[in-house]
Amino acid sequence: MTETKKIGPQVYYGWYIVATVTFIAFIAVGTSTNFGIFVIPISEEFGWSRAAITGVGGAGFLVSGLAQPFLGHLFDRVGRKVIPVSLMVVGLSTIALSFTQHYLFLAFMFGFVLAMARSGASISNTGALLSRWFHRRRATVLGINAAGSSLGGMVLVPFGMYLLVATNWRVTWAVMGVLVLVLAVPMAFFFLRNDPAELGLRPDGDPEPPESGPTTVVERRRGNYEVDRWTQSFRTPPMWQLSAAYTVCGITTGIISIHLVPYAIGEGISPFTAATIFGVMMGLNALGSIGASMLSDRFRRKDVLAAVYFLRGIGYILLLVLPPTMGLWVFAVFAGFSWIASPPVNNSLTADIYGLRALVAITGVSFLCHQIGGFVSILVAGILFDLTGSYTVPFALAGSLLFPAALVIFTIKEEKYSIRYQAGAAAAAAG
Repeated sequence: MTETKKIGPQVYYGWYIVATVTFIAFIAVGTSTNFGIFVIPISEEFGWSRAAITGVGGAGFLVSGLAQPFLGHLFDRVGRKVIPVSLMVVGLSTIALSFTQHYLFLAFMFGFVLAMARSGASISNTGALLSRWFHRRRATVLGINAAGSSLGGMVLVPFGMYLLVATNWRVTWAVMGVLVLVLAVPMAFFFLRNDPAELGLRPDGDPEPPESGPTTVVERRRGNYEVDRWTQSFRTPPMWQLSAAYTVCGITTGIISIHLVPYAIGEGISPFTAATIFGVMMGLNALGSIGASMLSDRFRRKDVLAAVYFLRGIGYILLLVLPPTMGLWVFAVFAGFSWIASPPVNNSLTADIYGLRALVAITGVSFLCHQIGGFVSILVAGILFDLTGSYTVPFALAGSLLFPAALVIFTIKEEKYSIRYQAGAAAAAAG
């Protein structure tokens, strides 16, 4: 019985959970962030406008956000089973996209079915799973999880473009779906566990509850804003501040995910180079995600999150003022270090303030705000491109919102709201 608790004598099973969800993010997110490479070939084959094609991607953002609170609530009730089932739907619906002949089929399959399934296997759900397994290193493992999606984009977007050029967009989508079914689904079924108690373990691999000391205060003390129901969070300022800034985050990442590759191709850059720039940006996201998460475990999370938004805003400015090729590569660096860096820090700060009882539902609401922002920015950018033939205005509008978003996050009173600082104050008082 003891052997089922650990795979190795020195390895806490939680790290196998980290490896599993990171690989799932690599495959699932990597195969779904490449919609931008399909925009031009599908538009050329069917004669659909840029706004019509990218509107499907925007609808996917919106539906994914709308579904997240419900699938998050389902995850709170039934646990890990939500993830492999969702991955199966992701794989099958991605394969189905290769049979697209009508705009409504594309809109339904990508904008509704695939979008809902992505919410079930999103880093919000897998991040909530990790929060059950890790307390002290929560932000770090959430950053590693988010890095998986970044590495997926780095590898699978250029791979998808190579496959698209070598074959066609139908074969490319079919291959992406098969990757999800063959690689991600079995990993989710065989390795995921709901919490350490299933294996007789404790969070972080602690052998038993500490007898005394500050750690006991952290585990037993209830935070000032800790909630039992997700609706209670709306009575407090941080929920509104985090959600408002996360909406801007969605605006500025949604427009990148769908429109950056078409923008680069429109500036005279070859399709493969455009996809490579996108891939490099996603690869740097892995470093940014892990780095920001580790910093937020050492310093105030709100300061790190505000810096992430500010850095991304600088990247948007440089994208528009520098020559196209240089601007794209510089933007890839700035956006790369700041894109996926925001979710793990945002979710860790949310967990510190509101606790774990309703964490998935609360982060699901924030994610909904994020996706609404992405939907609006994707749709508006497509419309403005059809009207003006340029992405300058939508990129400028999106980037300008990042600076007030950074300010909103910076004004969060983390020392007052976060259990990290409340517990420290209580320990000091007890001492």
